Amino acid sequence: MAKIAVLGYGTVGSGVVEVIETNNAPISVRAGEAVEVKYILDLRDFPGDPYESKVVHDINIILEDPEISVICETMGGNEPAFTFSKKALEAGKSVCTSNKELVANHGPELLEIAKANHANYLFEASVGGGIPIIRTINECLTAEKIDAITGILNGTTNYILTKMDKEGADFGSVLKKAQELGYAERNPEADVEGYDACRKIAILSSLMSGKYVKFENIYTEGITKITARDFAYAKVMKQGIKLLAMSKDTEDGFFAMVAPFMIPDTHPLYTVNDVFNGVYVHGNMLDDSMYYGRGAGKLPTASAVVGDVVDLVRAKGEPLPCIWSSELQELTDIAETHKRFFVRVSVADKAAAEKEFANLEAVDAGFADEFAFVTEVMTEKDFAAKAEKVNVLSRIRMEG
Repeated sequence: MAKIAVLGYGTVGSGVVEVIETNNAPISVRAGEAVEVKYILDLRDFPGDPYESKVVHDINIILEDPEISVICETMGGNEPAFTFSKKALEAGKSVCTSNKELVANHGPELLEIAKANHANYLFEASVGGGIPIIRTINECLTAEKIDAITGILNGTTNYILTKMDKEGADFGSVLKKAQELGYAERNPEADVEGYDACRKIAILSSLMSGKYVKFENIYTEGITKITARDFAYAKVMKQGIKLLAMSKDTEDGFFAMVAPFMIPDTHPLYTVNDVFNGVYVHGNMLDDSMYYGRGAGKLPTASAVVGDVVDLVRAKGEPLPCIWSSELQELTDIAETHKRFFVRVSVADKAAAEKEFANLEAVDAGFADEFAFVTEVMTEKDFAAKAEKVNVLSRIRMEG
């Protein structure tokens, strides 16, 4: 029998216990032996909980128990999650996690510690919730040179943008509704400023390149400046507005970024709405493939964690595939990348805009006080230089 411990009995941790207990029979068959939760680590007590007898408050009880072979870290944050995970791996216990912050900060280091101690470190649930994207990259697409990953990786921002699109509402009112429904935190900064998506694309970029892409080096822009008017123009153009996290390995270099983009209604990510996530992957042989599902939530995320548990029990310490070295991946400055831009200026600045931006395509959504247009393809650097000479009200990059 494989006995496991769960660190953190919050939303995801309690979900892990629920998934294992509810689906214990098929999980045990797929793992090759019975799987049982022996310990739950938390600072709190849970009187009346069906599993209160499994709750412990000292990590050393878990680390020193030779029966524990797998630990699920669902605490979130960097500490004490990092210290506990490191000690577990050093003790030869395999670890799986849903903690994107920890993986983005310490992924290569923890993978190296795991390898040195004949254990494994898995993190499927750290990106895309229940979408099996990491296992897909590590196992299913090993014949490919993956040269582009583009994803909607944050359900909160996607919900907000979907509501703004469908209802014509402004950002502030939709954010308040998202908070009331529990889709957005009381402090939503990590979501709406793009930091959550940034950490996730840093992880995917690292697996794509095999080197360490640090999230701090990724250009990141949130959705707080998107307005109802932007969506009015998007509808005229048959476009949607999505917060995209992307990595591209091109002849000009490797670049990664997070920002709002307009995408056409023919793009596969156009129909990814509400709290759902989607990841669009391009390989040099396979071409395009798409992965879609619930990117967050108690049970979808817990399901991904337990999927890792099954792999870890089955592997029994044999190394599982994951190429992610500690060597830093250099990122190209996005100023050198090429794209089109959707731009809004006041009608008084129309002449200046037409002078600066050659071959622009005007867009009319019925707003008499504005002039809107789409630029030709140009570098970010060239756009910034031209925009300095025009009073730009809004600009959104375009993809596809």
